[in-house]
Amino acid sequence: MSALVPALHVWVLGEALMDCIAQPDGSLRPFMGGSPFNLARAAALRGADVGFLNPLSTDLFGQHMHAQFAADGVKSLLPASRLPTSLAVVQVSNGQPSYGFYREGISDRDYCVEQVLSHLDTQSPGVLHTGSLLLVPPEHDKVLAILQGAKQRGWTVSVDVNLRPKLADDLNAYVAAVRQVVTLADWIKASDEDLETLGFANVNRANAPAIAASLAAHGASRVALTFGAQGAYLQVDGASASQDVPQVRLVDTVGAGDTFWGNCLADWALQPQGEAQRVDASLRQAMCAAAINCTRSGCQPPTLAEIRAMFPG
Repeated sequence: MSALVPALHVWVLGEALMDCIAQPDGSLRPFMGGSPFNLARAAALRGADVGFLNPLSTDLFGQHMHAQFAADGVKSLLPASRLPTSLAVVQVSNGQPSYGFYREGISDRDYCVEQVLSHLDTQSPGVLHTGSLLLVPPEHDKVLAILQGAKQRGWTVSVDVNLRPKLADDLNAYVAAVRQVVTLADWIKASDEDLETLGFANVNRANAPAIAASLAAHGASRVALTFGAQGAYLQVDGASASQDVPQVRLVDTVGAGDTFWGNCLADWALQPQGEAQRVDASLRQAMCAAAINCTRSGCQPPTLAEIRAMFPG
């Protein structure tokens, strides 16, 4: 009998911001968010050992984020910053969000490469996840340096592409930066919108195997592709699965992709053996988690118990 492989920890590098969601009366309702912040919560609620590397602010929003992390079981790994929390204004139309960002002089960008790499040295290698707004130039240069250092130290790199084209002054430079980061990824997640922005043609679930093969050309062993209402595709160490979206009462899709990928990472971190053999089950559970999140306003990932209660079996 082979020895059991111990669970891996998941550390997250990325933004933590307030999603200020426009209400029908024109007011803004704030929710804690940011794709990596959401993913950290989702993975922790699924049961993984999760730490967040970017500083949270000492302002009121940052204090609420610290409290939320504490409630969900996410560890804040770097000291808090005196800079303010970043904001995103979210307009939701037919359940689909669009974003406007306020990203200058804010707390989650108050870090340096050496600080993060020194922190990685304090822990045995695990999974380092990043993506989303930190991939926008020139911030991506810091991310590239951290990922290169992490891989040299034996960490597994996870990237959620999660492009935000409206945030970039130069979209071509942004896409080129994301492609650079993707070459360092061991595990990759991208949505249909991401794929179209990256220049892929015929983006649909039927073409998922070919798209995944292209993304994995630099050595990624796991690729997840989400296609909105069309469903999702997951490829793990040569095995693959493709599934439809579970039917639920839709409120909005804010954080659905983060919840999906956070559950994938938690599944693999908690059981670092036999991932290819359970690819279908891993995909189903991640999609069920995302579906539950879609029944709630803003990003509110479910616990494992909630997933099992709503989607038994």
